[in-house]
Order: sequence, then structure tokens, then C-alpha cells
Amino acid sequence: MKKLESREDIELLVNKFYDKVSRDETIGFFFSDVARVDWDHHLPKMYAFWETLLFGQISYKGNPMAMHFPINEKVAMEKEHFAHWIKLWTETVEENFSGEMADLAIYKASNIANLMAHKMEMARKL
Repeated sequence: MKKLESREDIELLVNKFYDKVSRDETIGFFFSDVARVDWDHHLPKMYAFWETLLFGQISYKGNPMAMHFPINEKVAMEKEHFAHWIKLWTETVEENFSGEMADLAIYKASNIANLMAHKMEMARKL
């Protein structure tokens, strides 16, 4: 299995992941119906986000948490949604890559999902 080691690898991972997400019955609607994601705009941001997180290449500028609050206001983003997101991410990583960076991608995504789930729940209580 290939190691996760380049921007091209990140692009492959992100593309395969969001291909799954866009067709997924549990969370796909957030992207298609609620956020109405423009994939040509979103995917390059995700490449930069993961390149920054995994390789320290400061190519991402933005606040991913802030982008999710308006979606959460329209339709509650529940812990189960984030758990499903991390399940799809983990599957995609493990289907395509191995090694330290692949493990780190799963670890960081799990932390992000848990934090986002908590923040979205707290925002709904305000």
C-alpha cells in the first residue's frame, strides 16, 4: 500500500472521500441540499486544508469551524453525522494509504470531527 506523502496523494484521498460523501445516504444531503457545495471551489480548499494539517505547508487560509455554523443552523449536525463522516474518512484513507501520515490523517480527522460535533451541539443550545 502506498504511503501518504505528497499533495497529489492528498488530492487523490480528498477526491475519493468526497466522491463517497456526495453519494452517501447519511450525510450526503448536507453537501448537496443544505450547503449546496460547489465542488470546484470546495475541493481545492480541502486539498490545502489537509496539506497544511499533514505536511505543514501553510496553503490553507480560513476557519473551517465558522463555515459549519450556518449549516448547523439550517439542519442540526449531530454527533452521529460526524461519526459517520469519520467512518467514511477512515475507510478512504485505509483503502488507499498506509504508514505514519495515513495514521495521522485519521487521528487528526477524528479530533476535528469530535471537536466540531461538540461545538455544533453547544451552538444549538445557545
